[in-house]
Amino acid sequence: MEERRPVDTRGAIALIGFAALLAFNQVVVKVTGGGFEPVFQAALRSVGASLVVLAWILTFGVPLRIDRRVLPWGILAGVIFAVEFLCLFTALDTITVARSSVIFYSMPVWMALASHFLLPGERLTRIRSLGLVLAMAGVAAALFTRPEGGAHLGGDLLALCAALSWAAIALLVRITPFGTAPPEVQLLCQVVVSAVVLLGLSPLFGTLLRDPGLIHYAGLTFQFVCVVGLGFLAWFKLLAVYRSSDVASFSFLSPVLAVLLGWLLLDEQIQPQVWGALVLVAAGITLINRR
Repeated sequence: MEERRPVDTRGAIALIGFAALLAFNQVVVKVTGGGFEPVFQAALRSVGASLVVLAWILTFGVPLRIDRRVLPWGILAGVIFAVEFLCLFTALDTITVARSSVIFYSMPVWMALASHFLLPGERLTRIRSLGLVLAMAGVAAALFTRPEGGAHLGGDLLALCAALSWAAIALLVRITPFGTAPPEVQLLCQVVVSAVVLLGLSPLFGTLLRDPGLIHYAGLTFQFVCVVGLGFLAWFKLLAVYRSSDVASFSFLSPVLAVLLGWLLLDEQIQPQVWGALVLVAAGITLINRR
């Protein structure tokens, strides 16, 4: 198995940008949920993303042929992708963006633990373990210093299920033949399969439309073009180059950035402890990526 390299400066800049994109997307999903039932919103996002990714593949001449060894894993990844966003979008409909983000972005903990046992060269050292603890402590500090409204156990568990699903997809890329497919094909498998699954399930969750307006359609378009269609393509490319646990570690930035975006976009108050949380997260990422 090919061993990926540690994150360098270019990779770090790209991962920070991706983390910021995901943080903003949490706010967008929350707002867009005012116009669409959450599972139906996730389904429409996968449909739109399928078209964007297919257009990318045709434009840049990426081979579309999928090896028979890869196809079953691609279908499995698509089903897990559907579960991930069914859970996440439903969670965002019941709990706050901050709470959902903190739980969802615990993904690096599960990813790092799994990588320790399954991936050569990605074992947890004491320093990297300390980094994970510090970063999670920073995320927890950001959560507990914010006023919470509508926190529900069901939403928390859904967000946790979404985090575990995300980690499972990252592991599939690394330990199965699915990882030999081009990143564009990997993503196309996931969005196409998830579109079918989510469209089939969405009528079971209630009324599909909630009086959508222009802002809701704009939020949906942003999701499938910028987040899934382009952002996830970048993430898969980074995952093909750098250590998976190192790539995953940068997602600790997203919930903290979500707190800042809540302040900027939703006029939420940020207490001084949140700035301390940012320091903890930065220190944690430094230790996780220590060469």
